[in-house]
This record gives sequence, structure tokens and C-alpha cells, in this order.
Amino acid sequence: MAGAAMGIRRTDAATLVGALATLCSTTGLVPQAWKVIRTLDTAPISRRMYSITVIGFSLWLTYGLLLSGFILTMKLLPRHQKEKLAEALDPAAG
Repeated sequence: MAGAAMGIRRTDAATLVGALATLCSTTGLVPQAWKVIRTLDTAPISRRMYSITVIGFSLWLTYGLLLSGFILTMKLLPRHQKEKLAEALDPAAG
């Protein structure tokens, strides 16, 4: 049961990191766009936009690592162990 709880916490962490990555990725261009609209100059790059973009990419990397660990584990497990794990994660589905 502790393994199942750990899997659920990891999934929650992956969801949170994915949501933060989405937020950074979608809002990262706003500071640059606002600066271009305000100054009518596209030459300088907004440090804020660059920072948010780097954070977003870092969060996407973390999200992928959190999920791929589970996916890789499921890929490598023998069928009967996959079924046991699936039953532990979602008893109603079995």
C-alpha cells in the first residue's frame, strides 16, 4: 500500500510540475510582447521573458522525468506485476 501511495504522490507532483510548466510556457512571451508594444523596438530581449522561458523548460524536463520513471517501470515489468500494480493504483478498475 505504501508503494501505491508513493505512486499517487509522484503523479500529483508530476501534475503540479506540468501545470507550472504550462503556465510558464504560455505566459513567458507576455513580457516580451508588452515591451515590444510599449517601445516599438524588437531589438532588446526581455530578461523576464528569458527567465520565465528557462524556468518553463526546466519544469517540462522535470515533468517528463517524473512521468517517464513510471512509464519506464510499467514497460519493463512482467505482465502479472503490471496487473498487480494497476489493481493497487485503481482497485475499482479490476
